[in-house]
Amino acid sequence: MTTPTRVLVLNSGSSSVKYQLLDMRDTSRLAVGLVERIGEETSRLKHTPLTGEGAGARVFEGPIADHAQALAAVARELAEDGLGLDSPELAAVGHRVVHGGKYFTVPTVIDDAVLKEIKRLIPVAPLHNPANVTGIEVATRMRPDLPQIAVFDTSFHTTMPESASRYAIDVGTADEHRIHRYGFHGTSHAYVSRETAKLLGKSPEEVNVIVLHLGNGASASAVLGGRCVDTSMGLTPLEGLVMGTRSGDIDPAVIFHLARVAGMDIDTIDELLNKRSGMVGLCGDNDMREITRRMYEGDDSARLAFEIYVHRLKKYIGAYSAVLGHVDALTFTAGVGENSTAVRDAAVSGLEGFGLAVDPALNEARADGARLISPPAARVAVAVVPTDEELEIATSAYALVTAA
Repeated sequence: MTTPTRVLVLNSGSSSVKYQLLDMRDTSRLAVGLVERIGEETSRLKHTPLTGEGAGARVFEGPIADHAQALAAVARELAEDGLGLDSPELAAVGHRVVHGGKYFTVPTVIDDAVLKEIKRLIPVAPLHNPANVTGIEVATRMRPDLPQIAVFDTSFHTTMPESASRYAIDVGTADEHRIHRYGFHGTSHAYVSRETAKLLGKSPEEVNVIVLHLGNGASASAVLGGRCVDTSMGLTPLEGLVMGTRSGDIDPAVIFHLARVAGMDIDTIDELLNKRSGMVGLCGDNDMREITRRMYEGDDSARLAFEIYVHRLKKYIGAYSAVLGHVDALTFTAGVGENSTAVRDAAVSGLEGFGLAVDPALNEARADGARLISPPAARVAVAVVPTDEELEIATSAYALVTAA
């Protein structure tokens, strides 16, 4: 009898599905893909098998009405490579779920009660949890016999103490409406903090790490001996660092001011802070490559946006150094963190008093894997660690089903 060793990882967005199929015997990827523009006139599915003679991307463009059709198309593509969802080698489907509240602290087998709670959290994650629920429901209908595992973005941050996770507002109001600092990007922060410890030749319990997950969405975390003790995002992914289109930290009274003086309603302000702020609001671009190019060519708005972005990073590095008391490593990850030499250099520049420095040659060197970019004698290691949220989800899901 075949022992199932494969895990399909699904990341369902409002109009997209990202997926990867992994073999957990060696954590190799068998196929990866992305379905975009679901529900639009011209949807797009890009599927790349990574094994066998048929390796090479296949692209389908045409109408895909909903997530059910999207996952059916994914199943067809996988089946064409002999990797179909009906395979007895498939052990589980791992679902990225953005918001698990305070209740879900670990990866969880999805049943009716779990799904109900995920739905109950929709008001605090209106952009993400509905799509996650849809992905779960469709995958369950396709393979009702297969364990469906939820891996929550918030779970890594549930170790934060109340002093870091509770807002200073009326306790009764906060508890009634579940207003709490939950944090996000948890799968990335968990994976990267562990990989940083490995890079230093230590166990996670021996290492204090500040992780900077810098993509279009961006967040920082303070990880004390493998446990998150603070993170920059809060009730929603809006709080914290300056991001591609999100403002990050802002005086709450700005919202009252815009309502009273500018006559904006709540939905308009929500759109402003989430979609028309951050780097795109400051300089019209949310691609850090384009922003740095413009800055080097003398564009003042791009330079100011870059400086505001870096200023916020430095504030969090300093704050989390104080929270941790002792820092062993500062680690950059995600698209900007892994690829922008300018951001890494600027974020650390001037923080020599914290024991932080980057070696210019190491920072500029192109490399794919985890690496140190600090001078050998630096008191605090500065690292670049590529994130792998899909592997983190697959590993968590497989550990759960094989432990049963």
